[in-house]
Amino acid sequence: MAAAAAGSKGSVSLEGKNVILVPYMEHHVPKYHQWMQNPTLLQATASEPLSLQQEYQMQLSWSLDSNKETFIILDKDLIVGTFSHGQPHPEAMVGDVNIFMNDTDNPQLAEIEIMIAEQMSRGKGLGKESVLIMMAFAIEKLGINIFQVKIGESNVESLSLFKKLGFVQTSHSNIFKEVTLELQITQPKSEEMLGLIGTVIKHT
Repeated sequence: MAAAAAGSKGSVSLEGKNVILVPYMEHHVPKYHQWMQNPTLLQATASEPLSLQQEYQMQLSWSLDSNKETFIILDKDLIVGTFSHGQPHPEAMVGDVNIFMNDTDNPQLAEIEIMIAEQMSRGKGLGKESVLIMMAFAIEKLGINIFQVKIGESNVESLSLFKKLGFVQTSHSNIFKEVTLELQITQPKSEEMLGLIGTVIKHT
């Protein structure tokens, strides 16, 4: 995986075998907004419904937030024509993956989120691949060595995914009905992940 340049937020695409992760752009907002009208997705992501204008404002704020990296997941099978870095390719959008770096006590810890919003794209391993690519990116570019996820206890699919990736439960909130899992990245684990992914990082 090629190293990303410093200050490259929003200028990097990550390519895997079946998915391409691209920065969340303004042209993605209408479809993203459509996804977030689904009560099931709102519950799974612990999100509040927003107006389209609020969604545009959220996209802008995310693009400027240095403690957050947001990528839209493109299904390679759905891309019309040839993939072009810097183009949104909304026709191939199937979900998103995020990294949050909000722990001031440990800048090497990041929370990760994944959403496969398109029903037809579930069960194809796209979520797993996207998480692995995102973690490999965060390890190499952001110096992250602990990943954390917070998942609703009823979200069986997500819990199963992260446990299969080696995440272990560290806490459970009865109040929020939420489970926290973590994965610590050792040097051998880091080398294994980077070797397995073989991600290509493309710059504008």
